[in-house]
Amino acid sequence: MSAICFYFQVHQPYRLRKYRIFDIGHTHEYFSDASDKLDNRQILQKVARKSYLPTNKILLGLLQKHPGFKISFSLSGVVLEQLADFSPETLASFMNLAATGRAEILSETYYHSLSYLYSKTEFQSQVNLHSRKIKSIFGQTPKIFRNTELIYNNDLASDIARMGYKGILCEGADHILGWRSPNFLYHPPGNPKTKLLLKNYRLSDDIAFRFSSKEWADYPLTAPKFASWVSAVNGSGDIVNLFMDYETFGEHQWEDTGIFEFLRHLPGELLKHPDNYFVTPSEAVKKLPAVGELDIPHYISWADVERDLSAWLGNPMQDDAASKLYQLESVILKTKDPRLIDDWRKLQTSDHFYYMCTKWFSDGDVHKYFNPYESPYEAFISFMNILQDLKLRLPAQKVNSKIFEN
Repeated sequence: MSAICFYFQVHQPYRLRKYRIFDIGHTHEYFSDASDKLDNRQILQKVARKSYLPTNKILLGLLQKHPGFKISFSLSGVVLEQLADFSPETLASFMNLAATGRAEILSETYYHSLSYLYSKTEFQSQVNLHSRKIKSIFGQTPKIFRNTELIYNNDLASDIARMGYKGILCEGADHILGWRSPNFLYHPPGNPKTKLLLKNYRLSDDIAFRFSSKEWADYPLTAPKFASWVSAVNGSGDIVNLFMDYETFGEHQWEDTGIFEFLRHLPGELLKHPDNYFVTPSEAVKKLPAVGELDIPHYISWADVERDLSAWLGNPMQDDAASKLYQLESVILKTKDPRLIDDWRKLQTSDHFYYMCTKWFSDGDVHKYFNPYESPYEAFISFMNILQDLKLRLPAQKVNSKIFEN
């Protein structure tokens, strides 16, 4: 028999306005811009209208129609804030899914940040903030962890195990699996009780990226065809992990591609095979054994062909922006100023560094699609100008001269 685990990432950043050098010291509003590409309210409402609301409606109907159907989500703290402020009916629709008891909500960093790479203390603070947010909205205490963009290595696994989580989601990258299959659970070195759920990236990306590509040899993708591929795992794997951005439905793959009709029929087609069954991540780690140890000493992620950190920290601009941001940790937290701390943490959201990416090769179209700025350099300039203004807001007695070094 083969389990099927659906996981959807739900996240929208607070995009930074075009913050010019003349704004420094004059305005502390970093996250509001009237332009179409940077208006967070407008963008959130558009994505909710095109993707979240129709997909939630379909999934709720499928959960009601198929008692064995199950799904899971992670929703960043910043997207939950925006849903509450800009589209409360959409937040209510996510709550309705969770109320079925068959939609598990996972843990992550509240600000969808790269904090683990720079500060374990800040990382743990954000994970705890997120868990409290999930409990307050959905009534669930997350048991499974997924780091920002599935960034993972052995050290992260050890820290997450100490925090009490039972399982971790990560990328089933070829270069770390070798001859092994992503269709089994594994455990990290030294933590046999912590189980790893690996994304089957080929099947996941067939939906997320290739669904509407007419150049793809398997176009068009139908629910029966995809179900046959998943069912083929029976006998050679314990689980098929289908992990993707939730915006796949209606935003990345538009309605006119047929993506919603595909989704409506997929669970029924999958359940036609008598050996297929759905699980949440928590059920997977409880029911299925880890078949072996998976040693991942270096960081991996689910981004780009490299499956590494280069989408966020692959050039000097990104490295400089991130390091200067995290250098402020101690002095920012000591102020105990809620707005200052929140602004600093919103600047940690990984998207800001993604927008500075200069990779324009096989992944270039992906980076361009998601970038609201004219260029990575424009994104960098706005970020660094904001960072300079953030420093000016620090009380004079708290300021260390090194913070202002270029």
